[in-house]
Amino acid sequence: MKKINLLVIILLTAFSVNAQEVKFAPLDASPVDIAYSPNKAVKFKKTDNPAPAVKIIYSRPSAKGRAIFGELIKFGEVWRVGANENTEIKFYKPVTIGGVNIPAGTYSLFAIPEKDKWTIIINKEIDLWGAYAYDESKDIARVSVPVKPVSNTIEALSIAFTTQGNVTNLVIGWDKTTVEVPIIIK
Repeated sequence: MKKINLLVIILLTAFSVNAQEVKFAPLDASPVDIAYSPNKAVKFKKTDNPAPAVKIIYSRPSAKGRAIFGELIKFGEVWRVGANENTEIKFYKPVTIGGVNIPAGTYSLFAIPEKDKWTIIINKEIDLWGAYAYDESKDIARVSVPVKPVSNTIEALSIAFTTQGNVTNLVIGWDKTTVEVPIIIK
């Protein structure tokens, strides 16, 4: 009888432990997204579409009526190109950006926005929150690209890729601003 009582107590304890409610975090205001080059590379079989060459993981803040560049994102200051954790860029093959050869690997992507140009930064350090611990000594490439104003507001930060010949362009757009970063994939 003692064994049966002990078994009942153990089973009741096990069920009560499993019945505890898990507290999930609420939906993030700046959800995480991923952009691939070529676009949709991972959505198809490798025989239907080439394997990815570049992948970017970033958070997508929204403008929500705010003035973005020059106010929310200060001109002349390092920005994480997104929200929350710093944006990560993964090159599956060696690439060249701004004349700098970059080995395959995962890096962080930062920018220094200005009114008419941005400095795009590829940095060795990953797994950072924002640009607070950004270390310029770990930069492996910096390239200046012109700002291309757009007439329609881009509500949420968006990243995509276009291809022109053997050059893949990383396109970053938000508010009334876009920039294109040429990447040569080897």
